[in-house]
Amino acid sequence: MKKLVFLFLVLALITGGAFAGGGSQSGSSGQAAPSGGAAAPAPAKKVVVKLGLENNPGEPVTDGVYEWSRLVAEKSKGTMELQIFPSSQMGSKNEIIDQMLAGMAAITLADGGFFADRGAPDMGITMGPYFFASWDEAWNLEKSQWWADQAKILESKGLKILAPNWIYGDRHTLTKRPIRTVDDFKGLKLRVPNNLMQIKGTEVMGATPTPMPLGEVYTSLQQGVIDGVENPLPVLYGGKFQEVAKYLTLDGHIKLITVWFTGTKFFDTLTKEQQDILIDTGKAAGLYNNNLAVKAADEVINKFKAEGVEIINIDMAKFQEKAKAFYSNPEVTSKWTPGLVETTDKAKSGK
Repeated sequence: MKKLVFLFLVLALITGGAFAGGGSQSGSSGQAAPSGGAAAPAPAKKVVVKLGLENNPGEPVTDGVYEWSRLVAEKSKGTMELQIFPSSQMGSKNEIIDQMLAGMAAITLADGGFFADRGAPDMGITMGPYFFASWDEAWNLEKSQWWADQAKILESKGLKILAPNWIYGDRHTLTKRPIRTVDDFKGLKLRVPNNLMQIKGTEVMGATPTPMPLGEVYTSLQQGVIDGVENPLPVLYGGKFQEVAKYLTLDGHIKLITVWFTGTKFFDTLTKEQQDILIDTGKAAGLYNNNLAVKAADEVINKFKAEGVEIINIDMAKFQEKAKAFYSNPEVTSKWTPGLVETTDKAKSGK
């Protein structure tokens, strides 16, 4: 009988020890909890950021953001992920910006025209016709104190610039009827992005601006809602607009640097290391994009020709002369800091 009692006691101790040992596991990992009974820390949650753009696959800027996504995964060792949504899958630019301001973990691209409408009016000057004479002027401005001050203003409005060094390209005009002289713009219904600066810049050239998202352009050209669209060559070709508009005027009215940004509500939730990863990889991907953008311009011209598009070269000086009125238009300048033209001219020169 004593032996039986002893046997039951041994079995009870063994069983109790097994249950005690099971309680020391952390989740399903099988790792022992730290001494003192505290649970092991849970693994850090992956940061997932959605990047939305209106551009289509195959364009330099779209290839550039896939490179950015790759660099983010590499630098973060898989703890951060940049999900790419091209072709307006996340909606229009303004819709994405509104979501950012509400706190969504998202990134998109924009320019001075959109930033002017979002609380930094002086940045609108960068979208004036023929504002930059060269890419060097653009980079000088982007590195200037003036630019840094504008970026701070944007932050106070809830938007954080990540990578401002991407070439979007020279904006040219693709139309259903030829534009050979500046007077040919008269009465032309031209699609423009929905921001005041590009609307007024189009008006000063004599055309009728028709703001709409890029994703609506093809159908609008087909249906006669608009007569033309302006954008860098790879964007025009990527949208297949040459299928319904056969005249390409190389007016180069804007040298456009594009800026990638996010909302401060989301950005401020990141650690310093995560913030640096987004910024550093964004700028590195910008250099990758710039190489693609420069090479693509000449290649796309040949593709347009092969598809029956007439390439029209113009007297640039006459177009530039017409554009000067933009910089004295009170509807535009009333929103700017006094002396802005002189201030930015100095910054563009690198002084």
